[in-house]
Amino acid sequence: MKKSTYIAVLLFVFFGSFNAHAQLLRFGLKAGPNFADLDGEGLYNTKTKTGFHFGALLQIKAGSNFFIEPEVLYSTQGTKGKIKPGDLKDENINYDYVTVPVVLKYYIISDFLSLEAGPQFAFLVNDDKKLDLDDPTSFDFGVVGGLGADITKHIFVQGRYVVGLTDISSDADVKNRVIQFSVGYKF
Repeated sequence: MKKSTYIAVLLFVFFGSFNAHAQLLRFGLKAGPNFADLDGEGLYNTKTKTGFHFGALLQIKAGSNFFIEPEVLYSTQGTKGKIKPGDLKDENINYDYVTVPVVLKYYIISDFLSLEAGPQFAFLVNDDKKLDLDDPTSFDFGVVGGLGADITKHIFVQGRYVVGLTDISSDADVKNRVIQFSVGYKF
């Protein structure tokens, strides 16, 4: 074989394998609002606090309709309300996290509607200290569940509920609860 034939065959194999890997891996970006609250003992008259999240995801094909989707998100959480009886005005109680949900995604309608569930690992990056907790926990473990819809090949929407399973402090029985809506783009 000639040198140019070898090069042509190598290029064909390279680009063919690249296209096969592109089918298995997709990168994306997403953002949207959070509706967060804290749930537990010792809280007085709390309300849902509106925040936001944004970040990146990697979608890995694991079967015909199964995908594993790890994400890295910046997420503002907390609650809004009166911190103790007798307070006259509501306070925003802010907790900012870098969250790492790892969801298993199953398409119940191929390439359109998916169920999503899995664990979430969250790392506290900001605490406004309004709850006066002695030892805020810097790690929050939770579970995520929700639905997603691929509107086009690239644009998707998601709705999720995140339940924190770890107390936000060693001296309080209080956990995070978050509803998230996302709009994203997969490359």
